[in-house]
Amino acid sequence: MSALFSSNRNAPVTFGIIAITIVVFAGWYLLPAQFMVENFLVSRAHLADGRYWVLITSVFSHYLPIHIMINMFVLWSFGSVLEQLLGFGRFLRFYLVAGIIASLAHVLTSTWLLGRPPDSAALGASGAVAGLLLLFSLTFPKHRILIFGVLPAPALVAALAFIAIDIWGLFAQADGGGLPIGHGAHLGGALAGIVYYFMLRRRPPQ
Repeated sequence: MSALFSSNRNAPVTFGIIAITIVVFAGWYLLPAQFMVENFLVSRAHLADGRYWVLITSVFSHYLPIHIMINMFVLWSFGSVLEQLLGFGRFLRFYLVAGIIASLAHVLTSTWLLGRPPDSAALGASGAVAGLLLLFSLTFPKHRILIFGVLPAPALVAALAFIAIDIWGLFAQADGGGLPIGHGAHLGGALAGIVYYFMLRRRPPQ
């Protein structure tokens, strides 16, 4: 999907996040696999071992080229707009917090809903990106975006559709089916975006 805003944006934080994510992606092919597994995947087992940093490092971690390409495209499309709206510092804090919440949501849903083993791991920016999508869609609900770069739809309609898909996918996984997608992380990030939107609305005028 893509936002239909001008690509001429001053978004150094978004660019920096993309650059770091690309470096971590390269690490999966250049560094020892055990190091990457221990430090760039989030799981209940890693948290139990005290590797709390994986809550954020896993957000910058991608192994498959298609995974990083999609996430970074959506990150640039919406993140560069929100960075200008929020300012550099607030945007960075929101992205990191949304990513941490998404990581925690993966651990909680994989443990309590899906009943998966402690070493069931996840990686990727999808949860944090879901937070950006919800924040963007609530801020600009009627702005038309292109779903998968093809289908035009109001931003809020598209965001709600993706939430519905993730809820369906999560319960499908609970029944033993579904795809190997981190629906729990997506929903956690989306919740962060919703909460942050209403927090911004309650801020007093400057």
